[in-house]
Amino acid sequence: MQMYERWGKRALDVAGAALLLALLAPLLALAALAVRLALGPPVLFRQVRAGRGGAPFTLLKLRSMRAGPGTDAERLTPLGRFLRAAALDEIPQLVNVLRGEMSLVGPRPLPPDYTPLYTPRQALRLAVRPGLAGLAQAAGRNAVPWEERLELDARYASAPPRLARDLRLLLACLGVVLRGRGASAPGHATMPRFAGGAPGAGEPG
Repeated sequence: MQMYERWGKRALDVAGAALLLALLAPLLALAALAVRLALGPPVLFRQVRAGRGGAPFTLLKLRSMRAGPGTDAERLTPLGRFLRAAALDEIPQLVNVLRGEMSLVGPRPLPPDYTPLYTPRQALRLAVRPGLAGLAQAAGRNAVPWEERLELDARYASAPPRLARDLRLLLACLGVVLRGRGASAPGHATMPRFAGGAPGAGEPG
């Protein structure tokens, strides 16, 4: 096992997440205040996701939708659209990274009820920690169709970790966010629900 795979990737996660939290703390505080004023409490959205090996953990995000009934499009607020487009709603997941539930780079964590729907190839994504950034996010975030997205996840998970690749992906994902690309799938307010290759409806989160 190479040095980066053995301990370097986790060291990068801890150091990078701690540094980013410190640098982004003022921005996170402003975004949290905006959510509190616009949507009321709670500020954080918590949802169970499947982590490495399918183990469940609680993912943290800033809220972007109103509570109550309605479709994602009906509940998503203008503030929420901005937070999602700028990926500011994802900042609290740096806490998930520090806890060891996520990595800076890896497949995006998805709901546990998706797990039985994966093909054996798609299930490879569960072999690594889920991440904030990854191949699918660099390819266009939620604008990437499910089949392509899960194939990119499997490709990342099946290759040995490499520092240079992870750094390139972090920069590529930053570029996608700065260009305002991929916050939602075409024709959807967020992302259609994965249904084992069949189209569905609803937000993965």
